[in-house]
Amino acid sequence: MADQFAEALDIPKRGGKYQHGNGYIESDQYIITWCVGHLVNLSYPEVYDPSLKKWEFATLPFIPKEWKYEVSRGTEKQFNIVSGQLNREDVDVIYIATDSAREGEYIYRLVDMMAGVDPKKERRRVWIDSQTKEEILRGIREAKPDSEYDNLSAAAFSRAKEDYLMGINFSRVISLKYRNRIRRELKLGQDERLIIAVGRVMTCVLGMIVKREQEIRSFQKTKFYRIAGEFGMGNDAKVSADWKPQETSRWYAPTDIYDGKGFLYQGKAVAFMKEFMPFPREAVVESLEKKKESKNAPLLYNLAELQNDCSRLFKINPDETLAVAQELYEKRMTTYPRTDARVLSTAVSREIHKNIQGLTAFSPVQEQAQEILNTGSYRTIAKTRYVDDKKIADHYAIIPTGQGIREIGNLKPLTQKVYELIARRFLSVFYPPAVYQRVTLGIRCNEELFQMNSRVLKEEGYLKVASVKKNGSSDAAEGAMQTAEDGNAEDGNAALAEALLKLKKGQTIQLETLSVKEGETSPPKRYTSGSMILAMENAGNLIEDEELRAQIKGAGIGTSATRAGILTKLEADRYIMLQKKTQVLQPTELGERLAYYVKLSVPHLLNPKLTASWEMGLSQVADGTISEKEYMDTLEKFVSEKTEKVKNM
Repeated sequence: MADQFAEALDIPKRGGKYQHGNGYIESDQYIITWCVGHLVNLSYPEVYDPSLKKWEFATLPFIPKEWKYEVSRGTEKQFNIVSGQLNREDVDVIYIATDSAREGEYIYRLVDMMAGVDPKKERRRVWIDSQTKEEILRGIREAKPDSEYDNLSAAAFSRAKEDYLMGINFSRVISLKYRNRIRRELKLGQDERLIIAVGRVMTCVLGMIVKREQEIRSFQKTKFYRIAGEFGMGNDAKVSADWKPQETSRWYAPTDIYDGKGFLYQGKAVAFMKEFMPFPREAVVESLEKKKESKNAPLLYNLAELQNDCSRLFKINPDETLAVAQELYEKRMTTYPRTDARVLSTAVSREIHKNIQGLTAFSPVQEQAQEILNTGSYRTIAKTRYVDDKKIADHYAIIPTGQGIREIGNLKPLTQKVYELIARRFLSVFYPPAVYQRVTLGIRCNEELFQMNSRVLKEEGYLKVASVKKNGSSDAAEGAMQTAEDGNAEDGNAALAEALLKLKKGQTIQLETLSVKEGETSPPKRYTSGSMILAMENAGNLIEDEELRAQIKGAGIGTSATRAGILTKLEADRYIMLQKKTQVLQPTELGERLAYYVKLSVPHLLNPKLTASWEMGLSQVADGTISEKEYMDTLEKFVSEKTEKVKNM
């Protein structure tokens, strides 16, 4: 990253490369140095008082009056380098170019505080959306005083203190209360490893996974028997339609019918079928409705959507997706990955032709990119739902920059696939909607109603670019996967659709045969790593419909930057299992036990909406709606009361 800033600022290289040996790059005009993650962290309780190293009820709740910080172990050398450069007398302006988000602000503020930098020095904040030279120079040119980000900094400090207070107090008090009991229940020896870790976000996510597992266990299958009829329409055209149970039918009885789908008892289904014999039997078209349906391209990718699709399509976990997205960002090929927005800003939309132009050199989508440029459809993008400044907090959606295409061949195959996914989603918003023909048919036979629904793709629209081939083949017949939530692009047969459209209401057709189809109800699905990310984004609601997700207001559980890490930590602590081939999540016995005792002691931690409310509070600190003190007062009261409650249970 430092190299990219040095290149943008035209700092000369030595021996064909920049020198990193001293932990910084220097020219006559600039010094560029870097952190390595968090150089400074909150101190553990034993730093306040050595006696606090031992976990005891008597020392809980632990809420510092004044907070202590220390240089992170293993990063002392780089901290001293950064501190030394910040405090140089010949440095008069500090440009802060850490991650353009809450945590990036926190990382720098801690270093500044710990290094004791002269408050009179000018500090300016570089806030960028991609690593291209143009964007870096724009960020430096338009850098605002860092004081304008004081509220964001306050939210960052509050978030860290919140995770610290909840993690230390609840982990200790629940461990002291229930650790031995859990050990006995799991029949663990005293020397066997047992971690009791409780946190604001991780425990809520664990609870969601445990709850879903319990729902699956308690689920009881229900068998039902569907009646399927095959009707001849002449000219060898046939249509399948299912019997629709209606209260007017003499076969209808609430105790015999399952959810309007069929009979609960096989004997009833067989008896029903026998009444129609012998075949064929005359039937009449009672109703015929045909209408066009349009489906717009989905909104652009934010990190959660990208993680969900990569989990579903490529079977990789959210941490792996984030790593790939970060790599593409650092190679200047895509924009900032840790974003919650799924739209573009008005300013970016004015220059969007440059991004599209770059994709004309990317072979999988070069034809579509050129077509968009030729038709000029990009010129009206600002008037669509894909551009909305009000829906952007820090960064707009993840899109290709149009740069770095020459490097695509040097990327790993998985990275290339993810890049193509992002490129296709991006280009699809410049295409018209996909248009379907839906036909709903009602057939009356032997005084019983049969119904059929068919949907056929008539105009490709955005689907022309939205399909990714599993094997990279250009042959459209080879297993295409929808990147959107459309499922199959075509639900019906085109020839059948034509025959249906020729039908007329009142026309006589033939019931040629009936059959009994056995079905059964399905239990709830387990979360996958991707669907869990979406559920976290939507405060515990697994909303699969893309349009509904876009309408959800308010903060989710965790942030786009932290959600993947939460799942990784739960797995590392052995609270959940991740099936690598399917990305399915399941709780371990230890995870279930811990969730059970959290429910007994601090049930608020398992409630997704309450957990999301804390994140909402942090957002309010960031936008200045509430003060840092108001937030911390509420937090400290919550932690104290709940800790005391568990102690006294």
